[in-house]
Amino acid sequence: MRKIIGITGGIASGKSTVTNFLRQQGFQVVDADAVVHQLQKPGGRLFEALVQHFEQEIILENGELNRPLLASLIFSNPEEQKWSKQIQGEIIREELATLREQLAQTEEIFFMDIPLLFEQDYSDWFAETWLVYVDRDAQVERLMKRDQLSKDEAESRLAAQWPLEKKKDLASQVLDNNGNQNQLLNQVHILLEGGRQDDRD
Repeated sequence: MRKIIGITGGIASGKSTVTNFLRQQGFQVVDADAVVHQLQKPGGRLFEALVQHFEQEIILENGELNRPLLASLIFSNPEEQKWSKQIQGEIIREELATLREQLAQTEEIFFMDIPLLFEQDYSDWFAETWLVYVDRDAQVERLMKRDQLSKDEAESRLAAQWPLEKKKDLASQVLDNNGNQNQLLNQVHILLEGGRQDDRD
């Protein structure tokens, strides 16, 4: 029986650790962020939509998008966040649906890594949804360190997504990443072997 599993989390929650491990185990993992990155390259559907909206100021001299400026423009303005989620969401959903259909032809089980899985109503695509969870304080600290952000900047980025506590109530499986990497991957092993990893306390 074919099984499609959605993986989500939050910024700096440790989701890439899980998806990298799954790939090492031989599973196909669709990375929504990588799909977006491809669509944002010159000539891509998102590139054209973003340039039409923000105009030439977001294009670097080499013709690529100025990603830090683009992120700043979107995250600093609620109206731009709303526009971005709507227009990018539509294009991304179409591309992800195509990839999902293609993999469903060849894979018995595969994964789709979608950061906004719950926010943009992808839940019904999947037999299971796995959430990589971390406490808020640890998430802020990891994001500050990873992206060299101030605490206010990190909080602003996190505010653009639902809190992980909210996602925790919606996910069918919760992977707790408040410990070390081995502890996290052990939980993945349990799920792959057909067990349950349910930590909602």
